[in-house]
Amino acid sequence: MSTVMQQAAATPVAILRLRGKTHSRAIRAHRLGARRQVSCAASPAEAIKDKRIPVTILTGFLGSGKTTLLNRILAGDHGKRIVVIENEFGEIDIDSELVAFKENGEEDIMLLNNGCLCCSVRGDLVDMLGRLVTEKKGQFDHILIETTGLANPAPIIQTFYLEPDLLDTLRLDGVVTLVDAKHAMMHLDEKKPEGVVNEALEQVAFADRLVLNKTDLVNQSELLSIENRVRTINNLASIQRAEKANVDLDFVLGVGGFDLDRVEDVIIGEKKEEEHGHSHSHSHSHGEAECVDPECNDPSHSHSHSHSHSHGEAAESEAECEVCGEHGHSHSHHVHDDTVTSVSLTMDGEVDLDLVNDWLGMLLNDRWQDLFRMKGVLAIEGCDDRYVFQGVHALFEGMPDKPWEDGVARSSKLVFIGKDLDRDELEAGFKACAVGASVGAASQ
Repeated sequence: MSTVMQQAAATPVAILRLRGKTHSRAIRAHRLGARRQVSCAASPAEAIKDKRIPVTILTGFLGSGKTTLLNRILAGDHGKRIVVIENEFGEIDIDSELVAFKENGEEDIMLLNNGCLCCSVRGDLVDMLGRLVTEKKGQFDHILIETTGLANPAPIIQTFYLEPDLLDTLRLDGVVTLVDAKHAMMHLDEKKPEGVVNEALEQVAFADRLVLNKTDLVNQSELLSIENRVRTINNLASIQRAEKANVDLDFVLGVGGFDLDRVEDVIIGEKKEEEHGHSHSHSHSHGEAECVDPECNDPSHSHSHSHSHSHGEAAESEAECEVCGEHGHSHSHHVHDDTVTSVSLTMDGEVDLDLVNDWLGMLLNDRWQDLFRMKGVLAIEGCDDRYVFQGVHALFEGMPDKPWEDGVARSSKLVFIGKDLDRDELEAGFKACAVGASVGAASQ
């Protein structure tokens, strides 16, 4: 059984229980509530195949192509037995010739010829999932939940860790967000009342996979700008381009976005993308994303620079904007809502266990609402194993992972995705956790 995230009933903080052998210890509670505590006391558990049914959350703004993707899944000859749970608006239009059996009741359930089930939820999602697991046991291998276009996926994510009835039978596989390439910038930069987070930003921020849909409706430079934009929001998610929501099912299912065993792979992958750029501080991700260094001349890197120009009338009449290809520099491509961003931190050497616990505990107590997702790999002093962790808002889990190899320099890497993140503040807090940092600070 994988580690479970549990939330303290009286406070917005979480209890961390380590996955491992039976001597894994729970967290002692004090301060404002239950405090998270990182520990390397427990050894990694034996590899046990998780037999719980995986659940994928499909989200995306209105018109992004969720319904088109679901119709492809329900009509496709892919050999997968998938339960598709659609939202209460019932937008999926299923050809009657594809329906092998229909069951009407509090929720409409249709068995399709390709072995998939389609369910329309009008009541409580937890009750619906519970009935599926008991009444349709053995009839499906995966659950795909569609959210409404205006939905923040966080409450659904938390459901799978806070509902005891679901923990033993279902596991959250990942969040897949469809992005409408034609209207993405408009949605991402939509102004909201003070204190209200843009739903489109949240949907991108929580994603493990991003499907950049309707790419046929924009040109190449616009596409590169959109990819760069979503990477600034979420630099952990993998991106795949698509037309008419035609995307490989293996990209949507089997994500493992909430599997602690895969945290290090995600962190290392994100780090490699950073290192693929130049050493003079500009971001570049291999694949389809662009290099954003205005001085980079590497022909292997794609380039698309976001900027706003004003070089006089002569220049405006002759120069061509590198983003949209239009002549003239009187327009702008960099009026963005930068409230939600990603912050990646790396530190060589080992960290002090107590200092890490104090810092993370204070951070999650004070800023849990602003921290959408986080992942990390820690090199803890005196611990032979890497320590991996992840969190969603106040929910937090972690465990010792594979041992450090002999001769390999130890380092720690954290990635935060959230609202109004202060990189300098986070970096200072992280560096203060380094072994010997407290001694150095005291001597100054």
